[in-house]
Amino acid sequence: MPRQARLDAPGVLHHIIIRGIERRKIFTNDRDREDFLDRLAKLLPETETACYAWVFIPNHAHFLFRTGLVPLATVMRRLLTGYAVSFNCRHKRHGQLFQNRYKSIVCQEDVYFKELVRYIHLNPVRAGIIDDLKELNRYPYCGHSTVIGKKKRPWQDVDYVLGYFGSTAKSARKAYVNYVNVGIGQGRQDELTGGGLIRSAGGWSEVKRLRRLGQTHVMSDERILGDSEFVESVLSRAGEKYERHYELKRRGYDLDRIAERVAEIYGMEPREILCRGKQQRKVKARSLCCFWAVSELGMSLRELARRLEMSPPAVGFSVERGEAIARENGYHLID
Repeated sequence: MPRQARLDAPGVLHHIIIRGIERRKIFTNDRDREDFLDRLAKLLPETETACYAWVFIPNHAHFLFRTGLVPLATVMRRLLTGYAVSFNCRHKRHGQLFQNRYKSIVCQEDVYFKELVRYIHLNPVRAGIIDDLKELNRYPYCGHSTVIGKKKRPWQDVDYVLGYFGSTAKSARKAYVNYVNVGIGQGRQDELTGGGLIRSAGGWSEVKRLRRLGQTHVMSDERILGDSEFVESVLSRAGEKYERHYELKRRGYDLDRIAERVAEIYGMEPREILCRGKQQRKVKARSLCCFWAVSELGMSLRELARRLEMSPPAVGFSVERGEAIARENGYHLID
């Protein structure tokens, strides 16, 4: 079965999960963790991405983000590609670090925001890294310590989280800590990792029961955490974005057609753009080509890497460079 397209739009709340390939560690020491934190501190303000909760576990990590004008895919590509290259250099290893795709779940805020913050911040306790709430208060690689004021991380939006718990910082922090403490006894709560009405209604058996009772209009999607109406609205909004991908493909746009457009801009032959080379003009042209292939056609970095005989991280950097070129020069695939 083909993988479903990601859902995103400015202002959307996402629960993000990244995992190491074959369950391997993505954080082996504090230097790794500090490297990742430094990248978050730079990238999130730069892309206007809000972060409400986060945690690092040796072989995976969770984040609760709200996207700004920069798409989530761009944010995550920059974050993960840069970290993977740095990690590999630091540990003298080669190859893929992360599982093929990070998991992103669009979340219904009014129903799940508080639960997700608690679920994410309690991961170190559930994983057995620390024993209790007292230790969690001091644990530096989890957003909980920032919410309660023990750590200062300007890129984490503490005020927004506390706004759910009280009108003053003191009362809100007290209510938040009590809320987290209650959650320790709730276990894994796998229902908070996506599934639309499937999760929130109690699983497929409940969805089938609703359908037997005549409630046939039941929307569900593994990429969304929310009730049926929320699932339907998210899919409707996302459809506008993906209709462009399909429309371009219907009009005959593929990588070769994009190369032709880029060749017009740079006064080159299309075959030059698709061939390897280090000349400055060719690097810029290939970067613009990579950016449009990913953003306009929805090509994956891995697929593009195969076509252009590049590594996926190199394609990721090219996409980032191509985005800047398009923005600075006002280039568009279709004038």
